[in-house]
Amino acid sequence: MSTGWTPQRPFLLLLVLCFICLFISYKADITYPDFERRAQSHDSIPSNSTELLNKTHSVVLVWMWPFGFKFELNCDIFNFTRCHLTDNRELYHKAHGVVFHHRDIHGSLENMPKGPRPVFQKWVWSNMESPTNSGKITGLNKLFNLTCNYRRDSSIPVPYGYLYPVTSAEESFKLPAKDKLVCWIVSHWSPNMKRVQYYNELKKHVTIHAYGRAFQKPIGDEDFVKIISACKFYLSFENSFHRDYITEKFFNPLTWGSVPVVMGPPRHTYEGHAPAESFIHVDDFPSPKELAERLLYLDQNHTEYMRFFNWRSTFKVKGALFGREIACKTCRYLQNHKEYQAFNDLNTWYWG
Repeated sequence: MSTGWTPQRPFLLLLVLCFICLFISYKADITYPDFERRAQSHDSIPSNSTELLNKTHSVVLVWMWPFGFKFELNCDIFNFTRCHLTDNRELYHKAHGVVFHHRDIHGSLENMPKGPRPVFQKWVWSNMESPTNSGKITGLNKLFNLTCNYRRDSSIPVPYGYLYPVTSAEESFKLPAKDKLVCWIVSHWSPNMKRVQYYNELKKHVTIHAYGRAFQKPIGDEDFVKIISACKFYLSFENSFHRDYITEKFFNPLTWGSVPVVMGPPRHTYEGHAPAESFIHVDDFPSPKELAERLLYLDQNHTEYMRFFNWRSTFKVKGALFGREIACKTCRYLQNHKEYQAFNDLNTWYWG
């Protein structure tokens, strides 16, 4: 009695299954690149692509340009993939994260979103200014899910700069020619500022070449680099003193071949960013007079001075790109943290 089975049937069934799989793969190949192209070109995302978007891209909406300065809406330089940055507020309801710049938020909050927040969306508070230079806004206290800031305990830390390893392809460091011992470029000036009082005492014991609006000597970007490079030491004095507040005033001289003399957070905080022997901290000396004596000594002892640059054989300096880096690191964070989060006490955390 025949069962209807033949040896060819399993082969035919396998052939049909393979055809179906190839067809599905082909359809995926022609659909995804088209979406990828539109995402990369920052076109509006089609409403029927929401599910695909959630699987492939994190959408970060820049609600306001920091201080009005625009930046490129891509994360190519960080090699972050699947990031769609946009300033198109029509995409608000599809954005996984919305970045707000503190100094551009109105005290009345009238320039914040009016519509309901999607349940999957995270609001990100960003600010690279110190608490002294940032006004507290009471209404912000329970609005945000995440913080993005120079502080190391931020949800998304973005320092003003960092050191990265030197590769064999990069040129070795050469110390720029020096014709000045100590320099300072400053605009923000007040007799009550600690850095001004320290400077007034320090200049009694060592010559300081001072520039900037505070000294009626404004300089352009090109002169800025030349001046710092030509000085053995640069006064990296912060305008206010707060937790982790270390700005470009520290990273600029490291970049251009001068030794920063720092005033700001404690020494151990700076050592979290650069080797201990790459800078001088004013707290290392009992008074400005002792600091001046040390600088004058190093001026006459080249071998000891050059030890401040030993780290250059291992690391180079890279400054932050601020708005763009904040948006891109927010994207990467959202890709890795899809759980619910809230930050309900911003004012206490930042202003104390």
